[in-house]
Amino acid sequence: MSVRITCINKDNGNHENPNEAISHYGWINESTNESGKNDRPSMVKWVENGNKAYVKDVSGNVAYCYVRESSKGTKFLQTYADNKYTDNLLSLPECR
Repeated sequence: MSVRITCINKDNGNHENPNEAISHYGWINESTNESGKNDRPSMVKWVENGNKAYVKDVSGNVAYCYVRESSKGTKFLQTYADNKYTDNLLSLPECR
């Protein structure tokens, strides 16, 4: 299953990596129009279980999310585009 991440919430904590500060991801399954919002650990586990999450820009370009782990052991999602890890998630609006 694949979902497009459409928004994020940050926990406003102090983190070395800004991607770790994401506490929740809002998403939509573009095949079924099902939508939801999950916390970071749940989304990480969901991707680790073989599912796909991605971000789409206004031109329709897709950047898939991969699980990363900080030096302190915190797992988080980060997009990968143009042969490097990118911050596409951080440019998404806050979920309401």
